[in-house]
Amino acid sequence: MPRPCVPPPVPHAPPLSALLRQYAAGSALTCEPVDQGLLNRGYRLCTTRGRYFLKHHFDPDTADPAAIARQHRATQRLADLGVPVAPALAGRDGRTVAVIGGHAYALHPWIDGRHRHGGQLTTGQCTRLGALLGAVHACLERVMPPKGRTRPATHPHPVESADPDDTLALIDDLLAHVRRHRPADAFDELARHRLLERRALLERHADRRPPPGGPVGWVHGDFHPFNVLYKGHAPAAIVDWDRLGVQPRAEEAVRAAAIFFVRPAGTLDLPKIRAYARAYRRTAGATPSELAAAVHRVWWERLNDFWMLRWHYERGDTRADPQFPAASALAVWWTEEYDAVCGAFAE
Repeated sequence: MPRPCVPPPVPHAPPLSALLRQYAAGSALTCEPVDQGLLNRGYRLCTTRGRYFLKHHFDPDTADPAAIARQHRATQRLADLGVPVAPALAGRDGRTVAVIGGHAYALHPWIDGRHRHGGQLTTGQCTRLGALLGAVHACLERVMPPKGRTRPATHPHPVESADPDDTLALIDDLLAHVRRHRPADAFDELARHRLLERRALLERHADRRPPPGGPVGWVHGDFHPFNVLYKGHAPAAIVDWDRLGVQPRAEEAVRAAAIFFVRPAGTLDLPKIRAYARAYRRTAGATPSELAAAVHRVWWERLNDFWMLRWHYERGDTRADPQFPAASALAVWWTEEYDAVCGAFAE
């Protein structure tokens, strides 16, 4: 899952008294940090009026109050269509974003539920997950005004795929970071192995760089297990809409599957992906060729992506380290099993 490089979080206590004055939410009883998530801070807030999720938007790429308010309007419209979301609550002034001391906050109802990865889902639940993401994409096209699009839905996405020459230069830079790290540890050893391995793969497959992406539409932007809450066997809420935007829809479906259905050894559960992808294509109206092209672009993206190592070595941020073994192995396995992965998404 590609991420921008951001500095690690610093301790920050939300200004509860000032915040709650803006909502008819009573007085605070308890406020506990929610420890899942990399780019925003969340709190489980209990007050004399009920339980809430308090979100502090601090990622500089997505913390603009106007953009947050747009996300809130979108999720309310999705809720009206029956999509499981947790729309932000409006304050006394009717606004859903509270800005205090230069920081943006939003208050949501607390949703009892838990996160589930693909290994915990039955084949039927994988089908339901694919249909859910397809419904999100279809419903976003209904609730987001056409004038909000940055480009026509039938026009290819203009972002160029990664240049392998740039990636090879980055690999050399990261290898230098690894050599300088003292004392060397097991993470350094794995990082060096994967960097050398990836360099060989890129040199072998440099001629397979894909063209700009396929048809675009409104997408959630960050659909993965930590952003879907389950109650029992059914999804209860899709959360964290910070990256709502116009992107190639099929690529979001592929990226999500590569996170939900990756196994600890860095392989994908292809039977579950097949059930998920069939349901997604049916619900979103996506074609097999669209999914196959998206598989190629996301494979190339993974082959060229080193955000976890950049966090570790350039920022000293180790929060993503536990994800690195499986994610780095996946790029290698995906290359070896390229045809089988395409088949799972497009058959």
